[in-house]
Amino acid sequence: MGVFEIVMLVLLGILLIIFMYYVPFLLWISAIVSGVHISLIQLFLMRIRKVPPRRIVDCMIEAHKAGLQDVRRDGLEAHYLAGGHIERVVHALVSANKANIDLSFQMATAIDLAGRDVFEAVQMSVNPKVIDTPPVTAVAKDGIQLIAKARVTVRANIKQLVGGAGEDTVLARVGEGIVSSIGSSDTHKSVLENPDSISKLVLKKGLDAGTAFEILSIDIADIDVGKNIGAQLQMDQAEADKNIAQAKAEERRAMAVALEQEMKAKAQEARAHVVEAEAEVPKAMAEAFRSGNLGIMDYYRMQNINADTDMRNAIAQPGKKGKK
Repeated sequence: MGVFEIVMLVLLGILLIIFMYYVPFLLWISAIVSGVHISLIQLFLMRIRKVPPRRIVDCMIEAHKAGLQDVRRDGLEAHYLAGGHIERVVHALVSANKANIDLSFQMATAIDLAGRDVFEAVQMSVNPKVIDTPPVTAVAKDGIQLIAKARVTVRANIKQLVGGAGEDTVLARVGEGIVSSIGSSDTHKSVLENPDSISKLVLKKGLDAGTAFEILSIDIADIDVGKNIGAQLQMDQAEADKNIAQAKAEERRAMAVALEQEMKAKAQEARAHVVEAEAEVPKAMAEAFRSGNLGIMDYYRMQNINADTDMRNAIAQPGKKGKK
């Protein structure tokens, strides 16, 4: 065999590989044998459109074997090009069909493109999911704090998966309902005696409205007694009242000190006036002597009167004399 023959064989082999890649003949035979009618031209065009033919054919075979009539090649190609998960959609449709759940191809692709796992949603519709809530703290009317944990059994609502709220919203609403139920109880003992009253009150509120789930049951798993919030608030209020009273007393003391200082200042001022007035007395007496209005006998009588007054004061207050 010459070099020319070897080159021709290599070229034929390359051309055969390229042909088998763009025209998947064996895949076409597998589809025909499985009962899926698709042409070689369509498989070739899938390669041109950068759509993997095997994934499309496998999904069509699975849908055909499950008896699904609305799963077509064009829809699968369009969903793949839109960034969807075609295998997940077909698995969900097959599961929904076996479980007698009303789920169309359009709805399944819409749910998948919305970012939700449509296959998991169908499984959750058949087998409900249990969600454990975080500890919820609430206070009864008697001021005792209770810490409750609940288990929420939910089932996926297929019709609300597009645009419906998720698990976080359900947990937040359940927590709000628990707080409201405990807060409306007269005593914490009534809650501990009948924890099912919380579940009944919460279920009546329709917390699953507008969500992607349907709440089947809410079970209180555990309730713990926390702090005495009422007593703590009373202690805080008493401490605040004490601080206010101390502040007011300090204000009154400061005002009294200021008033005392003011009175001392006035007394000093009065004493200064008295001293000043006493300093004017000798001058007045001298002037009276010069003018003849005051005689020497008058002056002696005045001195005698002052002496008598001092003596009476000394007799009336003997202690001060001893001190002196």
